[in-house]
Amino acid sequence: MKKLLFLLTLVVSSSIFAQNKFPEFLVGTWFSEDQNTYEHWDKLSPTFLKGYSYQVKNGQIQVSEYLDLVQRKDGTFYIPTVIGQNSGNPVEFKLTSSDSTFFFENKAHDFPKKISYKKLSSTEIFVQVSGEKNKGFSFKMKKKEPLSETRNEKNTTDNPNFNSDLAEKLKGDDYGMKKYVFVALKTGTNSTTDKKYIDSCFAGHMANIGHLVGDGKLIVAGPFGKNDLTYRGLFILNVTTVEEAEALLKTDPAVNSKLLAYELIPWYGSAALPEYLDASDKIWRKKF
Repeated sequence: MKKLLFLLTLVVSSSIFAQNKFPEFLVGTWFSEDQNTYEHWDKLSPTFLKGYSYQVKNGQIQVSEYLDLVQRKDGTFYIPTVIGQNSGNPVEFKLTSSDSTFFFENKAHDFPKKISYKKLSSTEIFVQVSGEKNKGFSFKMKKKEPLSETRNEKNTTDNPNFNSDLAEKLKGDDYGMKKYVFVALKTGTNSTTDKKYIDSCFAGHMANIGHLVGDGKLIVAGPFGKNDLTYRGLFILNVTTVEEAEALLKTDPAVNSKLLAYELIPWYGSAALPEYLDASDKIWRKKF
């Protein structure tokens, strides 16, 4: 579980690169009449857009590909995962130009080798898909109302188990996901050997955990086993920004005393995560 949580944190990057702009204009729902295709994008962070391409047939959504657009230390990438192609593996196209048109290229890919998006206006974009010698196709897409608000497509979903009441309660997005902040707690700079002081700080640390859980701000907490990285434990905080997370950590006596330090990483996970807390409160027999 711990390995999985660390891997998932890599999904959301907090790096911002000045050399390339980021196509936030894509956020929303777009429709191409020529292709009879929709494309929907959500903004998960300043450097991460997530989307999907689909058609609507007989009132049902048929997703054809899932899309990521993310800035990383090695560049900005458009990453489609096309259903039924490439063994289900994503293909990365790197941003090579963002002057007036955003060009994403992968010269090693068979087709396409280049995908570009150009903003024509606040309600219209131009998309071009090309291969060798720039042969391919292009089309315009127009912005439209979100899928859930269109008359003929209201309440359509590709999940037969979808529970609208639970989804509304947990406030997840269309993917059943939401933003959190992952906290890696590690040994701080305070090297005191005063056992009474240390015990007092960590008693306050445990009490503060209980307060944060009670307030619905702390979703996951637990210690790591012995390791060579000075990591002591983890929190997953039910907040959306690093600033909110830092404000909560200032209520922890072990952090304030610098017995513990921390690293903060924006994390994108299941909106259902808080649901396990009711069960967790019914299975312990002894307090720490």
